[in-house]
Amino acid sequence: MRAMRADRPGPIESNPLAPVDVPVPEPGSGQIRVRVSVCGICLTDLHELEQDLPWKGPVVPGHQVVGVVDALGPGVDRLSPGDRVGLAWLGRTCGKCRFCVTGRENLCEAAEFTGYDFPGGYAEYALGHQQFAYRLPGELNEIQTAPLLCAGIIGYRALRLSGAQSGLRLGLYGFGASAHIAIQIARHRSSEVYVFTRSQEHQKLAEQLGAAWVGRAEDTPPHKLDASIVFAPAGPLVREALRVTDRGGTVALAGIHMSPTPELDYRDHLYWERCLRSVANNTREDGEELLRAAAEIPVRTHTQTYPLSEANQALQDLKTCRIDGAGVLLIG
Repeated sequence: MRAMRADRPGPIESNPLAPVDVPVPEPGSGQIRVRVSVCGICLTDLHELEQDLPWKGPVVPGHQVVGVVDALGPGVDRLSPGDRVGLAWLGRTCGKCRFCVTGRENLCEAAEFTGYDFPGGYAEYALGHQQFAYRLPGELNEIQTAPLLCAGIIGYRALRLSGAQSGLRLGLYGFGASAHIAIQIARHRSSEVYVFTRSQEHQKLAEQLGAAWVGRAEDTPPHKLDASIVFAPAGPLVREALRVTDRGGTVALAGIHMSPTPELDYRDHLYWERCLRSVANNTREDGEELLRAAAEIPVRTHTQTYPLSEANQALQDLKTCRIDGAGVLLIG
């Protein structure tokens, strides 16, 4: 089968992903094989290749996988060949640790991740564990659905952890794949959304999707914010977000990696019960809730497509903010 694999890390400008022809994988116990149709690209893929995350050896990235179940391993009883499914970042957990048994499987210390601990969706076929595969609603097409499987799920979890509620003012820092989904959910819930991004194209998209105000991170919005989510992996944004957060507000950090955060002043940035918290991975419940909400609202993702062979170029465009919305690789 065709795949794009990185045998060694490096800046995405050095084109670390190379085309390879590898055997079609055989599913093991509890696994399904998915014939991949499309796979979304993600900042996490960049962080893997550029070693912002620990390098784990040759990798086929991709954790926003949409396709059809093609084969079943022993013991699979939840899915059938022909089922339309998605594979997301959380690929497997132990199910037994104190985090798993208390509904916090996103914190499992033995968790395995799609496209990181095992090969992902930058390939014609991918394996997944049946309990961590999502049945996909038919309301959205494959390309529209792919960004929901990480950008959507993480944005949904970040919205919840930020405490954003109907009628409150929500700030979004960075306006890429995740934020352009989160704003649709927040607006559906009657939140007033303020978007901070340096890209003029992203500012235009934010306005089209109902932002009450758009500006740059260093700008001061017309009102203090009740909650904010920082999607861009830039540490200095933490201080900027807390600067305009009202009393009792929360700033949630939605990235798996972030550059160093500047020193904070307790009085200016944290006092009055302002809260700063990270968002780590997701639970399967997050994914199921997001997919239901996306179908009901409905969420419409803005996408830019690339052939699998142009995965390096797609990630370069992502790194330099040349994608409005989300990038998706066409595979099947």
